Amino acid sequence: MPQKLLEINKVGKIYGDSTILSNANLIINEGEFIALVGMSGGGKSTLLRMLAGLEETSAGSIIQDGNEIHGLNKEARVMFQEDRLLPWMNVMDNVLLDKKGKQAIGEATQLLEQVELGQYAKQFPAQLSGGQRQRVALARALMSHPRLLLLDEPLGALDALTRTKMQDLIRKVCQEKAITTFLVTHDINEAVRMADRIAIIKNGTIWRIVDNPYRGKESLIDKEKEVEISEEILTEILD
Repeated sequence: MPQKLLEINKVGKIYGDSTILSNANLIINEGEFIALVGMSGGGKSTLLRMLAGLEETSAGSIIQDGNEIHGLNKEARVMFQEDRLLPWMNVMDNVLLDKKGKQAIGEATQLLEQVELGQYAKQFPAQLSGGQRQRVALARALMSHPRLLLLDEPLGALDALTRTKMQDLIRKVCQEKAITTFLVTHDINEAVRMADRIAIIKNGTIWRIVDNPYRGKESLIDKEKEVEISEEILTEILD
């Protein structure tokens, strides 16, 4: 039976006179990959920021391991659309940040190999493509051994081919390391390609959750089912 990691319980968020989220509910289990989709301005990134502890709820609660999140969630790491690498540091140092010693260097080297950047350790961010920089950002996030990886549209600025490769890489690495992953995206096809479950945010709340048993399958029938799920989700959002 899946073990619950996070419970989003009747969460609301108000900015001034605007209600962004209201009565949002979701359970996230250990090791699963959840995607959140919906219209722009619907509260997707706001909810992600609350999971990270970067913002407080206006109502309700977010419970992790039985404790309500207040302040920074130390067990979470965020990947943003911008890679946020330090331009004066090379790739290896960006992954290490303040970690030192042979063990840390060995782990960083292994992570760079996993994201297919082992030969770029001494390069600087300006020498890398957008997709390569995001792979460095992924390795840096994983270096902290997060239990929760929060992805705030990290692939939005990439070209279509690079984006597809990054989707597969993130899915593969998170699955291998059994990291609980929460993806915010406007791209329904991306959500279906990557996630075990897709939560639809609509009218300021989590409207519906769609199971996705076809994630990562390669047969023609499974690909057709993915298309059906994508169309179903799009219809639900626009209805």
